[in-house]
Amino acid sequence: MKMKKKNYQKELDKKIQSFGDKAPSLFLHSCCAPCSSYVIEYLSNYFQITVFYYNPNIAPDEEYYFRSSEQKRLISEMKTKYPVTYTDEEYDSRQFFDCVKGLEKEPEGGERCTRCFELRLGETARKAKELGFEYFATTLTISPMKNAPLINEIGERLSEEYGVKWLPSDFKKKGGYKRSIELSKIYDLYRQNYCGCVFSKAESMKRSVET
Repeated sequence: MKMKKKNYQKELDKKIQSFGDKAPSLFLHSCCAPCSSYVIEYLSNYFQITVFYYNPNIAPDEEYYFRSSEQKRLISEMKTKYPVTYTDEEYDSRQFFDCVKGLEKEPEGGERCTRCFELRLGETARKAKELGFEYFATTLTISPMKNAPLINEIGERLSEEYGVKWLPSDFKKKGGYKRSIELSKIYDLYRQNYCGCVFSKAESMKRSVET
């Protein structure tokens, strides 16, 4: 018997409806300012958000720091119903390279990416627990290039491990990805042409040469 696919956007809508007038705290992992733009615009109507910028996969160093500065700028300029704050961790690309060791030749979207999701979401869940947040989530599901069911499965597993509620999502739904592009233009955000790591950059450069 074929299992029915989960509709994570409907799950999110249902959860939000249950809050009433309450605005729970949310520890939101962000991969970049453009992807976070719609997510912040949307979720800040229902949550008190702290954006957690944890992306040791990004290379080179200058790229990481520029993307993080764009994230902070966006938060400072966006007007939201509930407050949105920013936090991060010291940049250490060795965490990423240690995590994906042996998977350097994997194609984009393969096991290397799964390990990267687990690394970033694992630290998000750990910090959310440590800091006393009610929920944790990630902006990653807004990308049409990312596997939303896989990301949600990882989030659900980490929720059980750390005892913090996972916020299900598929932010590309309901025009979310399109809106993120619009917001990127409104705020003049830097939109990178590769996910972040040296491997995705190499694949992006190869595609541009081929086309």
